[in-house]
Amino acid sequence: MERDKIIEAIKQRATEGRIPCGVCFQIAEEYGIPKRELGELLNELEIKVIQCQLGLFK
Repeated sequence: MERDKIIEAIKQRATEGRIPCGVCFQIAEEYGIPKRELGELLNELEIKVIQCQLGLFK
């Protein structure tokens, strides 16, 4: 299932419950999913976005 692969990619690249924004963009591109959908998965997994490219999250 594609969803399981995306979740595994997130977990592999996250550290201590955090993942950089740029890495999120890479995962979304790699799996061809909208960034919003990836954001929903991050919320579900309780993983915080850091180093936001827009400067919104720290």
